[in-house]
Amino acid sequence: MVKQLTLVGMVALSANVSANTAINGNVQSRCIISTDTEGTFGNPNAYTLDTATTNGGELAVTRFDVTLADAYYAQVTAPSAFSSSPSLADVVTWTGDTVVKAVSDSTGMADYETNKIETGYMDKYDLTATGSTWFKTQSKAVMGGSKAFAGGSYTALVVAECIAQ
Repeated sequence: MVKQLTLVGMVALSANVSANTAINGNVQSRCIISTDTEGTFGNPNAYTLDTATTNGGELAVTRFDVTLADAYYAQVTAPSAFSSSPSLADVVTWTGDTVVKAVSDSTGMADYETNKIETGYMDKYDLTATGSTWFKTQSKAVMGGSKAFAGGSYTALVVAECIAQ
């Protein structure tokens, strides 16, 4: 019995001691997003808000600058709701789309628009070349029942994301 207690005591004394040591790092994205032009809603009739220039609006333009090719996707989502608005009398129906407005490398970025993947209001672009790409987003909101939009300030957001592959 004494041997057993001594053996247990020796096992307890020889238990391993461990520590965790952190290794830290910072990764700087090689994709930068900036707003080139904030969009503006035109109000061509009482029940429509539209960014189309033919309806008195201005398209939102977002710029993506990439310094590492084939590392990121650009994902741009047109609005499907107001982020702020007066109280609304009915349901608003949304339409919107994003397209390439301009590129800094017409050879390396030539297929961006034709190769994009569209899912609802979201457009996804594989950023295969380094340089800058400008995306323009059109957005249109129509008040249900042809009811008039209330007077006031309306804001809707284009969501632009650079997603690592």
